Amino acid sequence: MAVPHLKGKQVLVTGAASGIGRATALAFARQGANLVISDINPALLESTADAARALGVQCLTYAVDVADEAAMRDFAASVHAKTGPVDVLVNNAGIGYIGPFLRSPVNSWRRVLDINVMGVVHGCHFFGERMVEAGGARQIINVASLAGIAPAPNMSAYAASKHAVMGLCDVLAMELADTDVGVTAICPGIINTPITNARGSVSEAITPTQIERLRAYYEANGVSPDVVAAAIVDATRHGRPLVLVGPYARPMYHLKRISRKLVKSMTLSDARKNGYLETMK
Repeated sequence: MAVPHLKGKQVLVTGAASGIGRATALAFARQGANLVISDINPALLESTADAARALGVQCLTYAVDVADEAAMRDFAASVHAKTGPVDVLVNNAGIGYIGPFLRSPVNSWRRVLDINVMGVVHGCHFFGERMVEAGGARQIINVASLAGIAPAPNMSAYAASKHAVMGLCDVLAMELADTDVGVTAICPGIINTPITNARGSVSEAITPTQIERLRAYYEANGVSPDVVAAAIVDATRHGRPLVLVGPYARPMYHLKRISRKLVKSMTLSDARKNGYLETMK
């Protein structure tokens, strides 16, 4: 459900220490919304909080691992005791993983799914019910990815997690159709964020040269997280169910609806051109 006026509203953003999460928290703060922000990096999270408070809004911070069910339950209980039900929930926390499927350890899958899928599930579960009970226009924003629509090689775990978020958004939107709570799936294209920089999120099969190529590609073709943040605020104010933002997101979405075969051919061609398939030779 659209939340057109954000001043004084309570907005919760997970993964708010950096990247899209930080940019989103500050974008809502500029609209006059009060914040609850969380992350596993408390030092960087406080930096976001300081920037938000400088804009004249209230901001509560919580060091929380979204993959931890008990921690998320306690997080929600504390937030509800202090602020009541939130008006806008932004499930943004997530990690990337790069590596060919046959040469990626199973535990890398567990970590990606625990954070990218169960983190969103925990957010929706522990905050969503109170949002519905409270009534009034409210919005759940789940950050997915273009990888949830048109993935590339070497991102099977990440793509699977984002496909899961897309499916959850579809089902949750139907189940909440008769309530005042709307659901939005955000699908960023190429965004220049720290998600591509963590060595722990890269398979040993990926060479340093490939990593540098990927980083250079993101720097050359990606856009600022501020672009996604602006789209998230706009989606909240207008109740948009699906947001395609950033390079390639919209054209790839529509092209795949026309021809999955063509998208596969184009993606493989680009991967071979940039050396992303050489690990499978």
